[in-house]
Amino acid sequence: MALLEGLSRPSEIPRRCRVYANRNLQLDRVRVVGFDMDYTLALYDQPRMEMLSIAATVDKLIGLRNYPESIRGLTYDARFGIRGLVIDRETGNILKPDRYGSPGRAFHGRQPIDRALLNELYHKHRIRLSSERFAFIDTLFALPEAVMYASLVEFFDARPEPRPAYARIWDDIRECIDLAHRDGAIKDIIVKDLPSYIERDPHLAEALHKMRSSGKKLFLLTNSAWDYTNPVMSYLLDGALDAYPGWRNYFDVVVVSAQKPGFFTDRRPFEELDPAGRVVGVMGEEPFVRGKVYAGGNLRDFEERAGARGDRVLFVGDHIYGDMLRSRKSSAWRTAMIIQELEHEVHVHDDLVGSIARLEELERHLRHLDAEIDEKQHILRSLEKLSSVEAGRDDLTSAKRLARDVVDRMRGELRATMSEHAALEFKLDDAFNVFWGPSFREGREVSKFGDQVEDYACVYTSRVSNFRFYSPMRHFRGPRDLMPHER
Repeated sequence: MALLEGLSRPSEIPRRCRVYANRNLQLDRVRVVGFDMDYTLALYDQPRMEMLSIAATVDKLIGLRNYPESIRGLTYDARFGIRGLVIDRETGNILKPDRYGSPGRAFHGRQPIDRALLNELYHKHRIRLSSERFAFIDTLFALPEAVMYASLVEFFDARPEPRPAYARIWDDIRECIDLAHRDGAIKDIIVKDLPSYIERDPHLAEALHKMRSSGKKLFLLTNSAWDYTNPVMSYLLDGALDAYPGWRNYFDVVVVSAQKPGFFTDRRPFEELDPAGRVVGVMGEEPFVRGKVYAGGNLRDFEERAGARGDRVLFVGDHIYGDMLRSRKSSAWRTAMIIQELEHEVHVHDDLVGSIARLEELERHLRHLDAEIDEKQHILRSLEKLSSVEAGRDDLTSAKRLARDVVDRMRGELRATMSEHAALEFKLDDAFNVFWGPSFREGREVSKFGDQVEDYACVYTSRVSNFRFYSPMRHFRGPRDLMPHER
């Protein structure tokens, strides 16, 4: 019976803790499991992190870019930033596109752009979101950038000319927040008060131990440097389980300063570090040594030294581009995405399941009304054409009057249904996020972010510790993919 402890039936696992499959993933085939650190093993208190990042970035905008001191007093609403937004560097607008790249809603500063202007700007001509004009908000680390950009666009719009170009504002924010991460302005504060910024998940060690106990090797692959990785990982795992004297005992290979996504595309060598994080040498062709720490490196050398490649490797990360997309396109590694905000999305969805069902019922009724009105209008046009040929027939006049009455009644029902649908959809979106609605949807479509999760993550879940509910041999089965005519 001890072998069965910790395993749960899928129906018994809370929905916020489940692992969701986009495509089949057989864990019994996986021999090596890798983990990113930030927002994967280490889950941050997002509002506190955003306020810290914004404060550090504002300091640098004022000190290095000569922005006015008054930007310290602006309102920076953390709720404004979600993953999946796109910055239009040319116009100062912020967009939320659907899976086809079409913006469903947009803001200029923090003012919503009305539908007519949105259509004029983005729906008359094809826009290429991959061009330099646009920048993606695709990590939780990047949310402060969207929040700051909205506030600063609004700030400079209200000032007399000349004002910096919208692209310049964005570039200044990006450069200053990157500098704040590199020079320790942010990370030094976090390290001094880890409990205030990082959640110590009590079940993380259990999940890692279960994978190791099944015979899988584990590795850490993080862009963070050793001087930040070591205290964060110590805080997360040291003392969690008696069988592991320290956090490094959970991992067969530890790689820091990996510079993803370059790790998957470039050929930087692996460097060996001493306990203080100093480089002691460049690796040759020898395999990794358990207990040592490495920096840099590349995918090809990693696979050779670790003795694992292709679908025998599962990589767990949070970054659509740096972790999911690049590893999928550069290798045959399988992918698991950690989406911290999934817990909120599932909680809201479950609270509103009745309203969501009503919305779907209204959408079915709208499709029915559209079809009925089209049919009745076709009948009415046929009657009008017939009466023009056979004028004076009372039966045709009566039939036309009846058809018009039916069409008018159904159009009234259509307007009422559309009004109820719009009001309910607004209420539901507002419950997820007052500015942008749900992260994974945009209107009736999957959002661009949701589409990327579907495309590049074999499975996704809200935190690494959720894997403790499942057997390390679990076969996650993705849903059958259907075309509209097959549903």
